Amino acid sequence: MKKNMGATDKGIRVLIAIVIAVLYYFNVIEGTLAYILMALALIFLITSFISFCPLYKPFGINTNKTEKK
Repeated sequence: MKKNMGATDKGIRVLIAIVIAVLYYFNVIEGTLAYILMALALIFLITSFISFCPLYKPFGINTNKTEKK
């Protein structure tokens, strides 16, 4: 699995995940929408930590500047 996410991309994903978690904590989002957004936040966090986004692969997207050749 080749890394295809850069630092900016990872930072934005972590920030979005934190915002979703805060909105859930303060009951701004609830119900089914909250569960869907929390699942998305979890996916964002996991992909940020492993620096790989499976959806980037079929589209040939690579935001990792150090891995480009």
